[in-house]
Amino acid sequence: MAEKSETTTDKLRKVSTATIATCLFKKGLKNQFIQDVKPVKSGKPTMVGKAYTLRYIPAREDLNPITVFQNPRHLQRVAVEECPKGYVLVIDSRKDARAASAGSILATRLMVRGVEGMVTDGGFRDAGEIADLNFASYHNRPTAPTNLTLHQAIAVNEPIGCGDVAVFPGDFIVGDDDGVMVIPSEIADIVADECLQMTQFESYVMSEVQKGRSIIGLYPLTDKAYSAQFKQWMFLKNKL
Repeated sequence: MAEKSETTTDKLRKVSTATIATCLFKKGLKNQFIQDVKPVKSGKPTMVGKAYTLRYIPAREDLNPITVFQNPRHLQRVAVEECPKGYVLVIDSRKDARAASAGSILATRLMVRGVEGMVTDGGFRDAGEIADLNFASYHNRPTAPTNLTLHQAIAVNEPIGCGDVAVFPGDFIVGDDDGVMVIPSEIADIVADECLQMTQFESYVMSEVQKGRSIIGLYPLTDKAYSAQFKQWMFLKNKL
């Protein structure tokens, strides 16, 4: 099982979130793109990992003084210390970026522990510092206030909503400059294989379009002549 997961991860690193979105749409899944979330810094390698989740509810002042951080079992801290290596910490902040979901110290701790990245539908503080880390991070926008002013960590590694998408622990999370896709764990390997095939075909299409070819009959592939040319293109590519 572990080998299959690693293979799936390797495959998904080679495809785009746009290709994944189309693949999932073909399977009837239309709402797997986390809304209003973008990379803290674009141009980083594709983020791929299984989801480990943290859920916030609205903070209540009597339960969230600054002293709660002294509790070693505070769930935000638990999530940072227990999110497995290679996973993505996905935070349900109820699409509320008025207070931070995390900051640069927690992001650095996740990075040092080998976590793949973090995603929130809220915001991160210390965004400039997080951007400079060798670590994938996605949020709505920078925000300065501590999470305690608006967010109470209430559950770890349970199903959550993030940017209007259901995220279950173990789902595959893929992020690039376009944003973040959520792939149900049960179909992740199938999706990875299909997306690799789609990516190869799109590379062929791009090479033809750059030569001046019309997309009619080519994209989508309805012309048998193009189908034969694609097979020849793949044959030659695989020989190199």
